[in-house]
Amino acid sequence: MGKGAGDGTGQSPGRPDQGGSDHGGPDQGHRGPGSPPVVDHVPTRDKVVFLTYDDGAERDPRFIDLVRRRRLPVSMFLTDSVVGPGYGHFARLRSVGASLQNHTLDHPALRGLPYAGQRAEICGQQRKLTSRFGIRPHLFRPPYGAYDATTLRAAADCGIAAVVLWRVTLEGDGTLTYVRGAHSLAPGDIISVPAGEIPPLTLAERTTRLLRELEEQGLRVGRLEDYVR
Repeated sequence: MGKGAGDGTGQSPGRPDQGGSDHGGPDQGHRGPGSPPVVDHVPTRDKVVFLTYDDGAERDPRFIDLVRRRRLPVSMFLTDSVVGPGYGHFARLRSVGASLQNHTLDHPALRGLPYAGQRAEICGQQRKLTSRFGIRPHLFRPPYGAYDATTLRAAADCGIAAVVLWRVTLEGDGTLTYVRGAHSLAPGDIISVPAGEIPPLTLAERTTRLLRELEEQGLRVGRLEDYVR
C-alpha cells in the first residue's frame, strides 16, 4: 500500500488544493525559549498510530458513522474558510469522539509572514472554535507543513501546546506516502489525511482501507491528545 512521495525523495510536494506537505520533518532549530514542540511522530512503545484530518473540506456522513461504530479517536484540524457553513458536521463528529484542533482561519502558507499576520490566523481560529464549540484547542497544524520561528512564537502566544506535522500521508486513492524515514508504518506515526478536490475514494472508504492495513500489522488508532499535550 505504501509508496514514495511524488518527487522521489520521500517528501510530498506542496499541493494547495490538497493540503500537501511543505516539510521534510520537524526543524527544531526554529524553536526558541517557550516555543511549542514540533512533532510528526510520537516516541512510544504502544502499538498505535494517529489519524489526523485536514481542512474540513470533505464532509462525508458515512465517515461520522465509521468514527462512531469503530470508536475512532481521530483529530480534525479545521480551517474556518474551508469549513464555512459546515461546522454542524464537525459538531456531530465531536459528539462521537473526534477532537477538533486548529488549522488557521484561511489556510495561508505561514512561513515568512509577519508575526501579526500569523498570530491573527492562529488566534483567530482559536476564537472561532471556542465560540462554536466551547473548546480551546491545544494542537495546531500549519497549512502545507510550512512554518518558521515566528509561527512557533505566534502559536505559543495563542495558547498552542504543540505544532503537529505528519510522517505519513493517506492519499486520495488510499495509498500511503512517507515524508521521511522508512516507507512503512511504525508505532507512533502521525498520519495526515488531506482533503482532495475529487478523491477517487470517499473519506470513509480511505479510512476503512487504512484500518484494515493497521489491523494486519497489529496496530490500532490512538488518541493523539493523550500523547501530545
